[in-house]
Amino acid sequence: MGVGTIIIRRAIFLTIALIIAVFLTAIIIGATGYADSVIKAIINEEVRAYRQSLSRMPGVNETYVNKLVGEYERTLIEAYGLNKPWIYRIIPLAISTLTFRFGEVSASATSVFDVAGVQPPATASDVIVVCLPRTIVMVTIAELITILLAMVIAPRIAFKVGSLADRLAVAYAAIMNAIPIWWLALIMIFVFSYRLGIAPQQFRGVIRALDNLALAYSKGDMVGIFTGFLNVLQYAWLPILTIVIVLLGPWIYSVRAVLLRIVREDFVTAAEARGLPREVVYRRYILRPTLSPIITSALLALAGTLGGYIITESVFDWPGMGTLYYAAIQSGDPATILSLTYVLTLVYVIARFILEVLYVALDPRVRL
Repeated sequence: MGVGTIIIRRAIFLTIALIIAVFLTAIIIGATGYADSVIKAIINEEVRAYRQSLSRMPGVNETYVNKLVGEYERTLIEAYGLNKPWIYRIIPLAISTLTFRFGEVSASATSVFDVAGVQPPATASDVIVVCLPRTIVMVTIAELITILLAMVIAPRIAFKVGSLADRLAVAYAAIMNAIPIWWLALIMIFVFSYRLGIAPQQFRGVIRALDNLALAYSKGDMVGIFTGFLNVLQYAWLPILTIVIVLLGPWIYSVRAVLLRIVREDFVTAAEARGLPREVVYRRYILRPTLSPIITSALLALAGTLGGYIITESVFDWPGMGTLYYAAIQSGDPATILSLTYVLTLVYVIARFILEVLYVALDPRVRL
């Protein structure tokens, strides 16, 4: 079987997995009655408020009030689509989502609009587009910095197993692996925001900072772009630093473990015995065999960051993708839930497909 055939088959399997993920999410939302129960609660609250407003009117007959309330309730049921079985509402929505025709956010999903910072009406794509850059600025960039630092630090301690630097790195990894990011975030905010006063106390201002940066970029205003970048950095540096501190230890340990398996191989020992410089040995004999597992971890980790960190975002009051997902589930908004599931799964599938291609390029055994 040729390499091209293998790649095509895996692309087909990944596409099928993507479709299954979206339809399973749709079925769970519909068949369990979760979305309907949330919508019914919203309708009951609106009906109760409507009844109270009518009851305050002087001289209104109770029978007439009940009639108006009943008509209003039927109107809401039809507007929300509860007069039809869930399959007629959710499945078409899932199909349109797969073709990038994301549905409209329910008008009752006020928490979704609050997180995104947009006014209704809006589609699910609108709220994702505004929340995604915030998560990239906070989580994805932090993960990327962590990976690059680990790639610089880990090789230098892998050649010195048992040294002081190696023991410190292992201890640091163990400690950071036990510390939740959100807990350290609380400490960092207390120290840098409230005690030292060098970081903002409210981070939601990143919304306006990113909007100003995007506006300056659209106008080609270089001064505005530079100013906007500094403004975004003012809000982003503390969350990024917090995430890097926690994730760096486990990343160093993981890369170190991968490198140690290769460093102890006979061909590496033979290369060092021939008197080759350590940098040459690392580049020619160690780096290439370790690229596949390291790139796999890096790509999947970067793809996973787009889902955001729900608790950490809550601590920083950072309205990113994790907070948006939570708000969509909390408000029972099918369009946003399905769109987020589709986008995040699609990113993961694309990352997996890129890895399949890279395996062929980096590992001759795959080609054989």
